[in-house]
Amino acid sequence: MPLAYSSVLSPKNSIVPGRAEDLASALAAAASARQTITLGGRFSKNRMAGPIGPSDVTISTVNLNRLLSYEPNDLTVSVEAGMQYSELSRVLAANRQMVPLDPPFAEQSTVGGVVATNSSGPRRRLYGTARDLVIGMTFATLEGKLVKTGGMVVKNVAGLDMGKLMIGSFGTLAAIAVVNFKVLPMPQVDRLFLLSFDAIEQAIAARDQILKSTLQPASIDLFNRIASKRVGWHGCVLAVRAAGNAAVVDRYQKELAALGSLEIGDAGVQSCIQEFTPRFLASHENGAVVRISFTLSQLGEVLRTVNAPILARAGTGVCYAYFEDATAAAEVAGRTRNAIIDFAPESQKPKLKLWPAPGPDFELMKRIKQMFDPEHLLNRGRLYSQL
Repeated sequence: MPLAYSSVLSPKNSIVPGRAEDLASALAAAASARQTITLGGRFSKNRMAGPIGPSDVTISTVNLNRLLSYEPNDLTVSVEAGMQYSELSRVLAANRQMVPLDPPFAEQSTVGGVVATNSSGPRRRLYGTARDLVIGMTFATLEGKLVKTGGMVVKNVAGLDMGKLMIGSFGTLAAIAVVNFKVLPMPQVDRLFLLSFDAIEQAIAARDQILKSTLQPASIDLFNRIASKRVGWHGCVLAVRAAGNAAVVDRYQKELAALGSLEIGDAGVQSCIQEFTPRFLASHENGAVVRISFTLSQLGEVLRTVNAPILARAGTGVCYAYFEDATAAAEVAGRTRNAIIDFAPESQKPKLKLWPAPGPDFELMKRIKQMFDPEHLLNRGRLYSQL
């Protein structure tokens, strides 16, 4: 399988282990020589988070791509970190099961990369994030040890807290080698509804009615007028995904039709929503994405004050604002509360303020980093440009 390395990586200093034990040995050898390490899978999300500093060696988990255990009746699966998330989804779909994280870059991403970046998508509202779906993990440390946490039983969470440190750590603590997930059954019917409105206030009012009703959609996404235009839609579009038996989904359709102009979205539209960020970045070399966290009541304020294409996870409290120029993104992030630059061109990251000043918990983060990587060898600069 060819490696989809970024141009910043050089094959001459790359190590691609084929077993978890080899991964641990490679980390230990680099650490004993005090070599700095770039760690990843297929490196599909290099534009995410902090700049990847120069390193002595690159270690990729892409060849750790085996399905280790899958028990459909037990609703559990264990895979190596280098398996592509899309391949895992295909394996589970054969039994009408799923791990519904819906990460962007789904076709390129490895399972380890999805977990290490804590990537999720539209259905986070109903199913949660990796912290809700991961039940066990094996990771390799710089000491050359393989540490197992959690297990393969959904209710067995002993020791899982150590593994949860790896979720969202961007490879700054250790290398994820194996991930165990709890698996969910696919719903009998899964349907995406699109509601179009002339004004953003109308779309938010419809969102509010949905949240106050007995309906519990899997996802509620809101495109402002500028974002809608990018995908060929008109007005402000509220995308509501419903899942359940046929009677339940038919009820959604009936009640949503009373809120506005209603259309049914197909799998292509679902992909458009999930992959909006990768497609934007692919067409804008200098583009950047600002992630803004908000309370549900603050959605209107964010949409009115940020003049850019915006895709809002309107039921979970996260907005993504898209800028063709990273400098404009930095200006908006700097004046917007609870905003970070989620994606930016690698060459411009060193001069951008990607995150607001860290809070009091940053001291705890530094102590954890010191415990796992005292020499600061792993993925230097990926978190807060300091970890």
